[in-house]
Amino acid sequence: MSAIVNPSVRVIDASSAYRTHPEWTYGFPEMAPGQAARIANARRVTNPGCYPTGAIGLLRPLVQAGLVPASYPISIHAVSGYSGRGRAGVEAYEGADAVNAPALQVYGLELAHKHPPEIQQHVGLAQRPIFVPAYGAFRQGIVLTVPLALRLLAPGAEGATLHACLARHYAGAAHVHVLPLHESRVLTHMDPQLLNGTNDMQLSVFPNLEHGHVLLSAVFDNLGKGASGAAVQNLNLMLKKQ
Repeated sequence: MSAIVNPSVRVIDASSAYRTHPEWTYGFPEMAPGQAARIANARRVTNPGCYPTGAIGLLRPLVQAGLVPASYPISIHAVSGYSGRGRAGVEAYEGADAVNAPALQVYGLELAHKHPPEIQQHVGLAQRPIFVPAYGAFRQGIVLTVPLALRLLAPGAEGATLHACLARHYAGAAHVHVLPLHESRVLTHMDPQLLNGTNDMQLSVFPNLEHGHVLLSAVFDNLGKGASGAAVQNLNLMLKKQ
């Protein structure tokens, strides 16, 4: 960045270097009202991380609406395709020694992953969330889940309330869709590869009123909405303002 001297140069940075920087615009157009316009007018846009895209997409509207307290002890689990690990992941699963690659590997066991500060800041959480990531034996795609206990939420909050909040927030969004409750009720599993090759993200709410629990989930392509797809979306917004 220090090499750029022309003030007219506009940048979309795909690294994690500026994702919490106050002078950079966060490149998640659907995150908040007016965010797409802020991206369109920005000189410096920081592309979101893949995992934070799902976590922020699920949690920010609920925290901003007061349904999930900012002080809630958030726990996030996500499984990504091995391409999320970069060249090393592709080599491990497609290279000469691929037969020995594990079917699933949970990592970040020291709970010091780079993504929690990004999630905390853009969701508006009062404390760092617990984040447990994993890689699966598939090339691309993500399933990210966030479990919630209804007794710790705002009074009266339940699965239908959370779902309605998300549905309102993303109404009309081209690339973020909230699965209707009647469809989520009949699901028995989540396929991380469901939206591979697209820039779309599907959010779902799975309530269990008997036990007072709700599971939030996001499915998207870690190379699409979680990476290059998001960058192209931001680029399109910025070019339309030229």
